[in-house]
Amino acid sequence: MIDRAGLAEFLRRRREALQPEDVGLPRGQRRRTAGLRREEVAALCHISTDYYSRLERERGPHPSPQMIASIAQGLHLSLDERDHLFRLAGHNPPSRGALSSHVSPGLLRIFDRLADTPAEIVTELGETLRQTPVGVALTGDLTRFTGPARSIGYRWFTDPATRALYHPDDHALHSRVFASGLRGVVTLRGPDSWAAHLQQLLLDRSAEFRSLWNEHEIGIGYDDVKRFVHPEVGMLELTCQRLLDPEQSHYLLVYTAAPGTESYEKLQLLSVIGTQHLSRRPA
Repeated sequence: MIDRAGLAEFLRRRREALQPEDVGLPRGQRRRTAGLRREEVAALCHISTDYYSRLERERGPHPSPQMIASIAQGLHLSLDERDHLFRLAGHNPPSRGALSSHVSPGLLRIFDRLADTPAEIVTELGETLRQTPVGVALTGDLTRFTGPARSIGYRWFTDPATRALYHPDDHALHSRVFASGLRGVVTLRGPDSWAAHLQQLLLDRSAEFRSLWNEHEIGIGYDDVKRFVHPEVGMLELTCQRLLDPEQSHYLLVYTAAPGTESYEKLQLLSVIGTQHLSRRPA
Protein backbone atom coordinates (compact mmCIF):
# COMPACT_ATOMS: atom_id res chain seq x y z
CA MET A 1 0.00 0.00 0.00
CA ILE A 2 1.26 3.46 -0.88
CA ASP A 3 2.35 5.73 1.98
CA ARG A 4 1.39 9.08 0.47
CA ALA A 5 2.56 11.20 3.37
CA GLY A 6 5.89 9.38 3.63
CA LEU A 7 6.37 9.47 -0.14
CA ALA A 8 5.65 13.20 -0.31
CA GLU A 9 7.99 14.02 2.56
CA PHE A 10 10.82 11.87 1.20
CA LEU A 11 10.56 13.40 -2.28
CA ARG A 12 10.53 16.91 -0.86
CA ARG A 13 13.54 16.27 1.38
CA ARG A 14 15.57 14.70 -1.42
CA ARG A 15 14.70 17.53 -3.81
CA GLU A 16 15.71 20.19 -1.28
CA ALA A 17 19.00 18.39 -0.58
CA LEU A 18 20.10 18.50 -4.22
CA GLN A 19 21.86 21.54 -5.64
CA PRO A 20 21.81 22.40 -9.37
CA GLU A 21 25.52 21.64 -9.74
CA ASP A 22 24.88 18.17 -8.27
CA VAL A 23 22.88 17.25 -11.38
CA GLY A 24 24.73 19.24 -14.02
CA LEU A 25 22.42 22.28 -14.02
CA PRO A 26 23.50 25.94 -13.90
CA ARG A 27 22.73 27.66 -10.60
CA GLY A 28 21.60 31.02 -12.00
CA GLN A 29 21.53 34.27 -10.05
CA ARG A 30 18.00 34.45 -8.63
CA ARG A 31 17.54 31.14 -6.85
CA ARG A 32 15.39 31.32 -3.73
CA THR A 33 14.32 27.67 -3.57
CA ALA A 34 16.20 25.38 -1.20
CA GLY A 35 17.69 22.78 -3.49
CA LEU A 36 16.09 22.09 -6.86
CA ARG A 37 12.81 23.46 -8.13
CA ARG A 38 9.96 21.03 -8.80
CA GLU A 39 10.10 21.74 -12.53
CA GLU A 40 13.82 20.93 -12.55
CA VAL A 41 13.25 17.59 -10.84
CA ALA A 42 10.35 16.82 -13.20
CA ALA A 43 12.61 17.45 -16.21
CA LEU A 44 15.32 15.21 -14.76
CA CYS A 45 12.72 12.47 -14.20
CA HIS A 46 11.13 12.90 -17.66
CA ILE A 47 7.68 13.54 -16.19
CA SER A 48 5.39 16.57 -16.10
CA THR A 49 5.79 19.19 -13.41
CA ASP A 50 2.11 18.82 -12.51
CA TYR A 51 2.48 15.06 -11.95
CA TYR A 52 5.53 15.45 -9.76
CA SER A 53 3.99 18.35 -7.80
CA ARG A 54 0.92 16.27 -6.99
CA LEU A 55 3.10 13.52 -5.53
CA GLU A 56 4.74 16.04 -3.19
CA ARG A 57 1.25 17.22 -2.18
CA GLU A 58 0.05 13.67 -1.40
CA ARG A 59 -2.22 13.63 -4.43
CA GLY A 60 -2.42 12.14 -7.89
CA PRO A 61 -2.54 8.55 -9.19
CA HIS A 62 -0.60 5.65 -7.74
CA PRO A 63 2.81 5.86 -9.51
CA SER A 64 3.87 2.77 -11.42
CA PRO A 65 7.19 0.98 -10.79
CA GLN A 66 8.49 2.47 -14.04
CA MET A 67 7.60 5.97 -12.83
CA ILE A 68 9.25 5.41 -9.45
CA ALA A 69 12.40 4.11 -11.17
CA SER A 70 12.53 7.27 -13.29
CA ILE A 71 12.07 9.49 -10.23
CA ALA A 72 14.75 7.60 -8.29
CA GLN A 73 17.21 8.10 -11.14
CA GLY A 74 16.30 11.76 -11.63
CA LEU A 75 16.84 12.47 -7.93
CA HIS A 76 20.23 10.70 -8.03
CA LEU A 77 19.20 8.32 -5.24
CA SER A 78 21.51 5.69 -3.82
CA LEU A 79 20.39 2.07 -4.00
CA ASP A 80 19.14 2.14 -0.40
CA GLU A 81 17.23 5.36 -1.08
CA ARG A 82 15.82 3.92 -4.30
CA ASP A 83 14.58 0.82 -2.50
CA HIS A 84 13.03 2.99 0.23
CA LEU A 85 11.22 5.07 -2.41
CA PHE A 86 9.80 1.94 -4.02
CA ARG A 87 8.46 0.70 -0.69
CA LEU A 88 6.89 4.09 0.12
CA ALA A 89 5.13 3.88 -3.25
CA GLY A 90 3.81 0.40 -2.43
CA HIS A 91 6.11 -1.56 -4.77
CA ASN A 92 8.80 -4.17 -4.28
CA PRO A 93 12.26 -2.78 -5.10
CA PRO A 94 13.88 -4.07 -8.30
CA SER A 95 16.93 -6.28 -8.23
CA ARG A 96 20.41 -4.92 -7.65
CA GLY A 97 23.61 -5.78 -9.45
CA ALA A 98 24.30 -6.64 -13.09
CA LEU A 99 20.67 -6.51 -14.29
CA SER A 100 19.91 -3.17 -12.63
CA SER A 101 19.55 -0.07 -14.81
CA HIS A 102 19.79 2.29 -11.82
CA VAL A 103 22.98 4.33 -12.16
CA SER A 104 24.72 5.19 -8.89
CA PRO A 105 24.74 8.87 -7.85
CA GLY A 106 28.54 8.92 -7.78
CA LEU A 107 28.79 7.79 -11.40
CA LEU A 108 26.05 10.24 -12.37
CA ARG A 109 27.88 13.15 -10.74
CA ILE A 110 30.90 12.45 -12.93
CA PHE A 111 28.74 11.88 -16.01
CA ASP A 112 26.83 15.16 -15.51
CA ARG A 113 30.11 17.09 -15.73
CA LEU A 114 30.97 15.68 -19.15
CA ALA A 115 28.37 17.53 -21.21
CA ASP A 116 30.96 18.68 -23.78
CA THR A 117 32.59 15.23 -24.12
CA PRO A 118 31.41 12.01 -25.79
CA ALA A 119 30.57 9.72 -22.88
CA GLU A 120 28.12 6.96 -22.02
CA ILE A 121 27.20 4.68 -19.15
CA VAL A 122 26.85 1.04 -20.15
CA THR A 123 26.15 -2.31 -18.51
CA GLU A 124 28.56 -5.23 -18.60
CA LEU A 125 26.70 -6.43 -21.72
CA GLY A 126 27.16 -3.14 -23.56
CA GLU A 127 23.62 -1.83 -22.97
CA THR A 128 23.73 1.97 -23.04
CA LEU A 129 21.90 3.59 -20.10
CA ARG A 130 23.00 7.22 -20.50
CA GLN A 131 24.72 9.31 -23.19
CA THR A 132 25.99 12.88 -23.23
CA PRO A 133 24.75 15.10 -26.08
CA VAL A 134 28.12 14.86 -27.86
CA GLY A 135 27.99 11.11 -27.33
CA VAL A 136 24.68 11.00 -29.17
CA ALA A 137 26.18 13.19 -31.92
CA LEU A 138 29.03 10.70 -32.28
CA THR A 139 27.17 7.37 -32.29
CA GLY A 140 23.45 8.14 -32.48
CA ASP A 141 20.96 7.51 -29.68
CA LEU A 142 21.94 4.09 -28.34
CA THR A 143 19.43 4.19 -25.47
CA ARG A 144 16.46 3.69 -27.80
CA PHE A 145 16.96 -0.03 -28.36
CA THR A 146 14.88 -2.66 -26.56
CA GLY A 147 15.18 -6.37 -25.86
CA PRO A 148 18.37 -8.18 -26.94
CA ALA A 149 19.20 -5.28 -29.28
CA ARG A 150 20.04 -3.14 -26.26
CA SER A 151 23.42 -4.93 -26.25
CA ILE A 152 25.89 -3.57 -28.81
CA GLY A 153 27.44 -7.04 -28.99
CA TYR A 154 24.11 -8.50 -30.08
CA ARG A 155 23.57 -5.71 -32.63
CA TRP A 156 27.11 -6.17 -33.94
CA PHE A 157 26.38 -9.73 -35.07
CA THR A 158 22.74 -9.26 -36.15
CA ASP A 159 22.43 -5.73 -37.60
CA PRO A 160 24.93 -4.74 -40.33
CA ALA A 161 24.12 -1.05 -39.85
CA THR A 162 25.86 -1.15 -36.45
CA ARG A 163 29.23 -1.72 -38.12
CA ALA A 164 29.01 1.38 -40.30
CA LEU A 165 30.13 3.50 -37.34
CA TYR A 166 33.53 1.80 -37.09
CA HIS A 167 36.52 1.65 -39.42
CA PRO A 168 36.29 -1.49 -41.61
CA ASP A 169 39.86 -2.52 -40.78
CA ASP A 170 38.84 -2.83 -37.11
CA HIS A 171 35.73 -4.98 -37.61
CA ALA A 172 37.49 -8.29 -37.01
CA LEU A 173 38.89 -7.06 -33.68
CA HIS A 174 35.47 -5.74 -32.60
CA SER A 175 33.95 -9.16 -33.33
CA ARG A 176 36.59 -10.92 -31.22
CA VAL A 177 36.18 -8.42 -28.37
CA PHE A 178 32.39 -8.82 -28.27
CA ALA A 179 32.50 -12.63 -28.41
CA SER A 180 35.26 -12.79 -25.80
CA GLY A 181 33.49 -10.29 -23.54
CA LEU A 182 30.21 -12.19 -23.67
CA ARG A 183 32.01 -15.42 -22.81
CA GLY A 184 33.44 -13.77 -19.71
CA VAL A 185 30.03 -12.52 -18.55
CA VAL A 186 28.34 -15.89 -19.21
CA THR A 187 31.01 -17.62 -17.12
CA LEU A 188 30.57 -15.04 -14.36
CA ARG A 189 26.76 -14.99 -14.30
CA GLY A 190 25.96 -18.62 -15.09
CA PRO A 191 23.85 -20.65 -17.53
CA ASP A 192 20.53 -19.14 -16.41
CA SER A 193 21.64 -15.53 -16.88
CA TRP A 194 20.57 -12.94 -19.44
CA ALA A 195 24.10 -13.16 -20.85
CA ALA A 196 23.62 -16.88 -21.50
CA HIS A 197 20.33 -16.10 -23.23
CA LEU A 198 22.11 -13.63 -25.53
CA GLN A 199 24.76 -16.25 -26.21
CA GLN A 200 22.14 -18.75 -27.36
CA LEU A 201 20.37 -16.18 -29.53
CA LEU A 202 23.64 -15.32 -31.25
CA LEU A 203 24.60 -18.96 -31.74
CA ASP A 204 21.28 -19.42 -33.52
CA ARG A 205 21.47 -16.25 -35.63
CA SER A 206 25.10 -15.56 -36.55
CA ALA A 207 27.55 -17.89 -38.27
CA GLU A 208 30.38 -15.45 -37.50
CA PHE A 209 29.56 -15.53 -33.80
CA ARG A 210 29.39 -19.35 -33.81
CA SER A 211 32.84 -19.51 -35.37
CA LEU A 212 34.32 -17.08 -32.85
CA TRP A 213 32.57 -18.76 -29.92
CA ASN A 214 34.18 -22.06 -30.86
CA GLU A 215 37.61 -20.40 -30.58
CA HIS A 216 37.05 -20.02 -26.80
CA GLU A 217 38.92 -16.71 -26.67
CA ILE A 218 38.76 -14.76 -23.42
CA GLY A 219 40.12 -11.38 -22.31
CA ILE A 220 40.46 -9.87 -25.81
CA GLY A 221 40.74 -6.08 -25.55
CA TYR A 222 41.02 -3.03 -27.75
CA ASP A 223 44.09 -1.08 -28.73
CA ASP A 224 44.55 2.32 -27.10
CA VAL A 225 42.58 4.09 -29.86
CA LYS A 226 39.16 3.38 -31.37
CA ARG A 227 38.46 4.55 -34.91
CA PHE A 228 34.96 5.88 -35.61
CA VAL A 229 33.57 6.75 -39.05
CA HIS A 230 31.09 9.62 -38.75
CA PRO A 231 28.86 10.49 -41.75
CA GLU A 232 29.41 14.26 -41.35
CA VAL A 233 32.96 14.69 -40.05
CA GLY A 234 34.65 11.50 -41.25
CA MET A 235 37.08 9.35 -39.31
CA LEU A 236 37.95 10.10 -35.68
CA GLU A 237 40.65 8.40 -33.65
CA LEU A 238 39.54 8.51 -30.01
CA THR A 239 40.98 7.15 -26.79
CA CYS A 240 38.41 5.43 -24.56
CA GLN A 241 38.81 5.61 -20.78
CA ARG A 242 36.69 3.31 -18.58
CA LEU A 243 35.53 3.79 -15.01
CA LEU A 244 33.85 0.83 -13.30
CA ASP A 245 31.11 0.96 -10.65
CA PRO A 246 31.65 -2.54 -9.20
CA GLU A 247 28.43 -2.57 -7.17
CA GLN A 248 26.23 -2.21 -10.26
CA SER A 249 28.65 -3.55 -12.90
CA HIS A 250 28.25 -0.32 -14.88
CA TYR A 251 31.00 1.35 -16.88
CA LEU A 252 31.46 5.03 -17.64
CA LEU A 253 33.11 5.30 -21.08
CA VAL A 254 34.73 8.63 -21.97
CA TYR A 255 36.09 9.32 -25.45
CA THR A 256 38.82 11.92 -25.93
CA ALA A 257 41.24 13.08 -28.62
CA ALA A 258 44.69 14.57 -28.17
CA PRO A 259 44.61 18.40 -28.41
CA GLY A 260 45.91 19.70 -31.71
CA THR A 261 44.99 16.61 -33.70
CA GLU A 262 42.50 16.43 -36.53
CA SER A 263 40.25 14.23 -34.40
CA TYR A 264 40.24 16.87 -31.66
CA GLU A 265 39.04 19.48 -34.15
CA LYS A 266 36.36 17.12 -35.41
CA LEU A 267 35.09 16.57 -31.85
CA GLN A 268 34.72 20.33 -31.49
CA LEU A 269 32.73 20.37 -34.72
CA LEU A 270 30.52 17.53 -33.49
CA SER A 271 29.55 19.56 -30.44
CA VAL A 272 28.28 22.24 -32.84
CA ILE A 273 26.58 19.86 -35.27
CA GLY A 274 24.80 18.16 -32.38
CA THR A 275 22.04 15.73 -33.26
CA GLN A 276 20.44 17.66 -36.10
CA HIS A 277 21.28 15.03 -38.74
CA LEU A 278 21.01 11.92 -36.60
CA SER A 279 17.45 11.05 -37.63
CA ARG A 280 18.89 9.89 -40.98
CA ARG A 281 21.76 7.88 -39.52
CA PRO A 282 22.03 4.17 -38.72
CA ALA A 283 23.19 3.20 -35.25
